[in-house]
Amino acid sequence: MYWIDKLERKYGRFSIRGLVRYLVIGISIIFALDVFSNGTVTDLLALDTSRVLRGEVWRLLTFIFVPPIKGVIAIIFLLYLFYMFGTALEKYWGSFRLTLYYVIGVISAIIAAFITGSGTAEFINLSFFLAFAYIYPNFQLLIFFIIPVKVKYLAVFELIFVLFTLLFSPIPEKVAALISFSNFLLFFGGEIYRKWVEPKVKNVIKQQKRKKFKVIVPDKNYKFVHKCRVCGRTSEDHPKLTFAYCSKCGSDYEYCNEHLKNHNH
Repeated sequence: MYWIDKLERKYGRFSIRGLVRYLVIGISIIFALDVFSNGTVTDLLALDTSRVLRGEVWRLLTFIFVPPIKGVIAIIFLLYLFYMFGTALEKYWGSFRLTLYYVIGVISAIIAAFITGSGTAEFINLSFFLAFAYIYPNFQLLIFFIIPVKVKYLAVFELIFVLFTLLFSPIPEKVAALISFSNFLLFFGGEIYRKWVEPKVKNVIKQQKRKKFKVIVPDKNYKFVHKCRVCGRTSEDHPKLTFAYCSKCGSDYEYCNEHLKNHNH
């Protein structure tokens, strides 16, 4: 990812250390305020493009702090996973790359919101999980705190959800789903192509070339038969005859020994 290395050398000072921690704290505060305000705070912060166009531009940033789910236990569990995935990615990438990954996700979500009319940080959070699953595919989570499941299998369900959206949702939502995963595609698309797609494409091309330039090997039981152009006798019917090509004619026609020098040139 040369382009990311180049950006990091130039803008690395703008990275946000502990970005996930700030996000978790912000979402927790908004969740608590939302409980006491009966959803009023969320309504003020959500990404509604019609209100943004009327001047409420803060929604372009504050929507990332809107709780993605209701229920105390559910939000605690979700934020715990988000924090775990985010901190693991920061250790693996460093602060700048994590910040860049999140910023691209936010920009993608905003573009998607202007297509559909409203937006959330749902796909941004999903893209974090997908990145974690790609880097640590064999990491195990305990479903219901009992059943161990590798995250790569959970990632498959996420991809099925996205695929379902692409197949059955209205066109604006299809476009929004694709745009929302721009950060994942930018970071991992090239590697996925080189690792999984390119070898298969090359294999198909090789198979097509083999079919096109297939060498026909004659059957072992096949017997080559010589035939005289003049008398029509063959080596199969007259095994004692000898056959040859005429050096004067220079043609591909064969002649028996009786007509080799006795034919029209």
